This record gives sequence, structure tokens and C-alpha cells, in this order.
Amino acid sequence: MAIIYKDGQDIPSSVRGTATALGNFDGVHRGHLYLFRQLRESFPNVPLSVVTFEPHPRQFFFPGNPPFRLTDEDEKKAALTEAGIQYIFQIQFDKQLAAQRPKEFVHEILHKRLGICHVTCGEDFAFGYHRTGNADFLKTEGKTLGISVSTEKPLQDEQGVISSSRIRHLLRDGKPEQAAELLGRVWSIQGFVQHGDQRGRTIGFPTANIDLADHLEPMRGVYAVRITLPSGKIYQGVGNIGYRPTVNNIPTSRLEVFIFDFDQNIYGQEIKVELHHFLRPEQRFSDLEALTNQIRQDVKMAKQYFSIENQINIVG
Repeated sequence: MAIIYKDGQDIPSSVRGTATALGNFDGVHRGHLYLFRQLRESFPNVPLSVVTFEPHPRQFFFPGNPPFRLTDEDEKKAALTEAGIQYIFQIQFDKQLAAQRPKEFVHEILHKRLGICHVTCGEDFAFGYHRTGNADFLKTEGKTLGISVSTEKPLQDEQGVISSSRIRHLLRDGKPEQAAELLGRVWSIQGFVQHGDQRGRTIGFPTANIDLADHLEPMRGVYAVRITLPSGKIYQGVGNIGYRPTVNNIPTSRLEVFIFDFDQNIYGQEIKVELHHFLRPEQRFSDLEALTNQIRQDVKMAKQYFSIENQINIVG
């Protein structure tokens, strides 16, 4: 697992001299993976790192906006580790950093504090006070400090640049399969199972309830999902994201998951729920009987989806 160094922590001499990628890396999608691969090809014998920011600058500047994160801190760490990153330099994004001049960021943070030997970033990367620092500035200042700098064009497909914002739009439009193509994996929500009102159990469909926390809220509705337990065991199920309009219209959206062929107490456990396929939008039903009948249909459709998916995987 990649080692995280946060503000205030000493950087051992053995960790200095890494080749680093600069960015927020929300989602750690295919565009980010391409950047890391290019960095590894250029520096095959140098440890790789990333310099990233928490909270995300957008959270700092617009704290009242709805949550938008594709990955929380732990999920991002796991994805970066999988991508071959050995060290994560996590910079606290606060008023002081927001007001920092680009030259100070390069000299004080990249050079003095972290001892970076090489920096790579996207061509459109901007940093410092009012985003006045850019890739050209980074190259100029880096040269005076012995830091080499490279830039990469963003990875594209037929529809355009692969970006975190594009993935967010796809998820908000109820298109998890297309989002997965850009991510390079199925998008998931990770969280702790909380106690609900037990209403699902009374109609034969007990659910595991998870707070969305800082995760982006995808299109509200029902999905075919896969659930990974802390043991590593994987189950199939249906998940509902929304306000539960038929029952009690909770004030904030949450994820409720009915796990197929499962009868265990997992309250307080952290589970991962992958959104594979959007089944239907959230809707209000006239009574619990109508809701129950629809859930039966949801379960049937989800099982059909996974059956077809398994057949395709076998043939492939």
C-alpha cells in the first residue's frame, strides 16, 4: 500500500528524490493511469509519487455545493497503490495554500519539503494564487532548482477528453457502464453499514444502508450492484439511491442495498457497492404492496442482467 505523508510530517531522506505527478486525481481514471505509465516509462528506476490535495480545492472554494467526489481519501489511496504509486504527498488545501504564490509552492513545497526530482502534469494544470501558475512556469522555476518537468496531453477517446467531470456527468445521467469504461473499473461507493428503520425486513427485503457522505450522488433510482464484504466475498444485489418517497422521504439521499442469498448481521462493517447497471428511476408507489411487487421485478431484472453479463464474460 502506498505510504501517505501529510503536512507536518517529516519526509525521510530515503523518500526524497521521487518522480511525481501533480493533480487531484479524483477517480484515478484511465487518463490518470496514462499519466502514471508515461512517468514510469521515463523513470523506470525511480520511486513514483503523487502530490495531491485534501480537501479537493473545489470543496474548499465551494463548501455549500453538493458532494461531487468520485473517490474518498481511502479509495483514492487504494487506486493509486494499484496504479504503482509508492508515495502520496497529501497537501492540506486551506486559506494559506490558496493564497500561496506559484513560486513559493515550487520552491518551498516541491523542492525544500518534498525533494522532488521530476514533476509531470497535464498541459492544462494550474496552481497557486488565483491559478496563476501553469506548466510553463513550473518548467522555468524547476530548472533553477534542478527539477525536471514534463507535460502530457490528456488522454482522449471518440467522445473527447477522459476526465473526472465527464465521469461525474455520466453517473448523474444514470450511465454507470459508460463511466466504468472511462474509469477502467466499475464505480463504487464504500461506506459503513448503518441501522435503518427495518422497514425493508418487514416486506421481505432487508437492506444494508450506507450514507453517501462526500461521494457524488448518481442518478436516483435502482441499480444492479455487486457488494464486496470485508472478508473479500462478493455478492450480487439491487441498490436504491434516493429519498425513499414511498416510505418517509428522508432529507438526504442514501444507498440501500438488498443482497441476494444473504442473511448475516453486517452492521458497522465497511462494504463496497459497485454500480453495474441502472434499472429504473426512483418513484413513489401507492402503497407497500405496490412497492414490494416492484422490488421483486427489480430483483428479477438484476439477476437477468448479471446472468447475461456472465455469459458475455465466458464467451469473451
